[in-house]
Amino acid sequence: MTFRLNTLALTLAATAALAAPLAHAQAVRTERNMSLALASQLAADTVAACTTNGYAVTATVVDRAGSVRAVMRADNAGPHTLGASEQKAFTSASAKNATLAMMEGAQKNPAAANLVHIPGFLLLGGGVPVKVGTETIGAIGVGGAPGGHLDEQCALAALDKAKDLLK
Repeated sequence: MTFRLNTLALTLAATAALAAPLAHAQAVRTERNMSLALASQLAADTVAACTTNGYAVTATVVDRAGSVRAVMRADNAGPHTLGASEQKAFTSASAKNATLAMMEGAQKNPAAANLVHIPGFLLLGGGVPVKVGTETIGAIGVGGAPGGHLDEQCALAALDKAKDLLK
């Protein structure tokens, strides 16, 4: 019995000793995030790219937590595009992945098909993460073009235009 108590005490002490530096190291974090100026520029450039191609869309830009930072709705964009663009942006920021890739993955993998049951997720093309290096700082969601792949192209055009700001 004494051996068990000593072993338990040593195990608890070792666990506490290992956990203490980890807990202290993670107490305060520094993260990059989406500024209002960048979010507004990305929304405007996304809508402009789609307008050039003849698509009336809404672009929603969210920060790393999926909170809306900027929304721009083109003239004649349908009312459903507001919700769709926000959900695509939220999904992309949350998963740190493009929603078109997620949709295709869910179609091929029955286990991934359950992603559609996560509140706020929308697995349609048009959500693209905004990254600085490998760090996701937000996402753009686009709704209204005649296909999610076209929504995605508009977001990618806006990101390409802002690439010097994302370093």
